[in-house]
Amino acid sequence: MRYLIGDIGNTLTKLSIFNSKFKIVKSYHIDTAKLNNKKFLSNYLKRIIKKDINKKILFSSVVPEIYYKLKSYFKKKNFICYEIKDLKIEKIIKTKVKNISQVGSDRLSNAIGSYVFYKKDSLIIDFGTATTFDVVKHPGVYDGGVIAPGINLSILNLNKATALLPIFKLKKIIKTYGKNTKEALNAGFLWGYQGLINNIVKKINATSKNNYKIILTGGYAAHFKKYILKKSIIDKNITIKGVMEIYKRLIL
Repeated sequence: MRYLIGDIGNTLTKLSIFNSKFKIVKSYHIDTAKLNNKKFLSNYLKRIIKKDINKKILFSSVVPEIYYKLKSYFKKKNFICYEIKDLKIEKIIKTKVKNISQVGSDRLSNAIGSYVFYKKDSLIIDFGTATTFDVVKHPGVYDGGVIAPGINLSILNLNKATALLPIFKLKKIIKTYGKNTKEALNAGFLWGYQGLINNIVKKINATSKNNYKIILTGGYAAHFKKYILKKSIIDKNITIKGVMEIYKRLIL
């Protein structure tokens, strides 16, 4: 028996297949916008669905419209889909926030993934459409976090709002300030986000008087690891690990 779970993000959707020992055997990354196309969605999912897949599927989703399209497709194939907020995740992790419904499912999955797999006070920095910072305290308390603008979204918005500033691909290393427009933009984003990240980490540590294990995930994790003043690790699967743990504890 194998298990299918997914993380539907604003930019990317990740589908992962786990074996009977709950080890990832295959992952698929899809541009979320493409799943709006019914023909693409059907053709793509046909490649993934096999006879040995458990009929229960769990998603973390921050895009309700796409989740409902996936749910509708899988229902026709006799699968049952759940979204993590349909379940009582408080059985796994306590939450100290004013309204859990306002916390993104991806952030809750990150919190559960870090709590279960690292068992330490953790700060998860997720470089997604937004850049999020989530605080998890041992033993198993989600304590809130910070949301900052995402890098790619900021690059796109700057391009849309200006006549001459181009879209560019952020480079990991820069030795000096720019000698042309793209170099100047790269310096601004790399150095600017370096300052933003380190300042937020500093503020969180000072506010809660704690020294967190810093876990980086998302597309730009490798870009910023060397610039973070505190020791950090990269775990690109932390979200899907959290979804998997919810599946194991609340669905099986």
